[in-house]
Amino acid sequence: MTSTELPAKLAEIRDDFLALEQPDRLLLLLEFANELPALPARYEEHPDLMERVVECQSPVFMFVEVDDDDQKSVHLYATAPRESPTTRGFASILAQGLEGLSTAEVLAVPDDYPNSIGLTKAVSPLRIRGMTAMLGRTKRRLREMPV
Repeated sequence: MTSTELPAKLAEIRDDFLALEQPDRLLLLLEFANELPALPARYEEHPDLMERVVECQSPVFMFVEVDDDDQKSVHLYATAPRESPTTRGFASILAQGLEGLSTAEVLAVPDDYPNSIGLTKAVSPLRIRGMTAMLGRTKRRLREMPV
């Protein structure tokens, strides 16, 4: 998949980051952290339904759902502590960027997408690996779901 084949929302997010200087990229990541969508009540009341992303330094939990419609629309729900803005930002980028895509579109997102948004010099490689793990887990969950 070339960069022009990225789903529109993910391409827009990447382009927004790349249009900024390094310090401003961190501010944009903080904005994403503050915009992490709230969990639906069914997950707030049953956190045991969510899977921990152990590769992340901060406690991140996520769950992937697919609508039973023609498009098989994907929804990624995630939670991370407010005191972990980098991790929250990465979770928010994925939750917002993958929202409503088809299963096939999500599976086609390049595994190295986290490296393409221009933060590799601003945050540690361990943090980038955490976002890569979130994307990888999302894809794994989609592959495990019945067709």
